[in-house]
Amino acid sequence: MTVDCAIEDPRWEELGLETLAERFCGAALSGAGLDPAAWEISLLGCDDARIAALNADFRGKPAPTNVLSWPSEERGASMDGARPEPPREGFDAELGDIAIAYDTCAAEAAHGGIPLREHAAHLLVHGSLHLLGYDHIRDADAALMERLETEILARHGIADPYAARVAGDLMG
Repeated sequence: MTVDCAIEDPRWEELGLETLAERFCGAALSGAGLDPAAWEISLLGCDDARIAALNADFRGKPAPTNVLSWPSEERGASMDGARPEPPREGFDAELGDIAIAYDTCAAEAAHGGIPLREHAAHLLVHGSLHLLGYDHIRDADAALMERLETEILARHGIADPYAARVAGDLMG
């Protein structure tokens, strides 16, 4: 797995974002049935100001968010709850881009009482699955994506990130 990591906020370096990304973006691809070695992801580790600008430019929402994803092509399933079509090996290996904001990630982790590394791992898995066409707009799609995230994270000893929903929805 190749993760081309650009770190704008040095706090991500202190947390080891590059190492986390290699591990958890790769885990997301494996969990979705792909060979991580065949694919590339670009990752931006930034702060809230930068992600707010990106969110405004690309989604028309001028506010910070935890993670944004830009798939290299549309891969979403047409039927609610169906798995997206996987990308085809041998074509463009670039799956897309992810941006993750330190400030929002740290605030969410503190609010949820979970280690920052675990929350960042969850957001990397979440963003990677978005690159593969998984989404959480429709109910059955959300259930599929959340189940897959939970399974991937559990393989790495990370508790179900959605179990804390009673205390507040961290993934918005």
